Amino acid sequence: MAEADFIACADLVQRGDPDRFMAVMAAPVAARDLLFALYAANVEIARAPWVTQEEMIAEMRLQWWRDAFEALGQGREPRGSEVTAALAEVLPADQAGLMDQLCAARRWDIYKDPFEDAADFEGYLQDTSSNLLQVAVNVLGGGDADVVRDLGYAQGLANFLRAIPALEQSGRVPLLDGRPEAVQALAAGGLERLARARRRRSDIHRDAAPVLLAGWLAGPVLKRAVDNPMAVLDEALLPSEAAKRFGLMWRSVSGRW
Repeated sequence: MAEADFIACADLVQRGDPDRFMAVMAAPVAARDLLFALYAANVEIARAPWVTQEEMIAEMRLQWWRDAFEALGQGREPRGSEVTAALAEVLPADQAGLMDQLCAARRWDIYKDPFEDAADFEGYLQDTSSNLLQVAVNVLGGGDADVVRDLGYAQGLANFLRAIPALEQSGRVPLLDGRPEAVQALAAGGLERLARARRRRSDIHRDAAPVLLAGWLAGPVLKRAVDNPMAVLDEALLPSEAAKRFGLMWRSVSGRW
């Protein structure tokens, strides 16, 4: 196992996804290599549609990752990067398909077409957010997929609402209905899914439970969107850094993700 590859993954996550980096550092040491490799891949995949204005180039970047996961799924060494080298060490072949679905869902980010309907929007959140959690849960001990999908939906929705200003600035149409009352209802639905997942904590293997710390900001963000749906327009959904750190520390110590 090349330690340098995992150090590079950790550095990439720290720079590109600091909230998930904090969640990984709150997880047991034994889980960190897997989580850093997965989250580093996620940073690169999520970034792919945004590093160029050329749609074809963005498609090619995502296809590179799809080819990498196809190779991993077939037990072959993917084309080289520090992230794919780390993934080859920790990602079982039977989990590569979920990561390929994540890549495919990111094609929405390349274009400016709105979501077709509520099912299309949910599918995007599930494939981009829940799949990432599900792979880690599957590898680290397993757990009920419905619990993961509920938490993944809530986390994905919270992250998506945080991204609305950037999406609108780039000419996207992020929401099917952008009225304040519709945003409020959407966030309230996310909180219901989050509460449902937390009621079933025991359905996630204890060794996999730390994976779900990654969703620790979903509750505060969605609650703020319910209380003030217009906050999605000015990036005012996140709690303070001190509140973020305290919330993560409490959930890590208590085990109540």
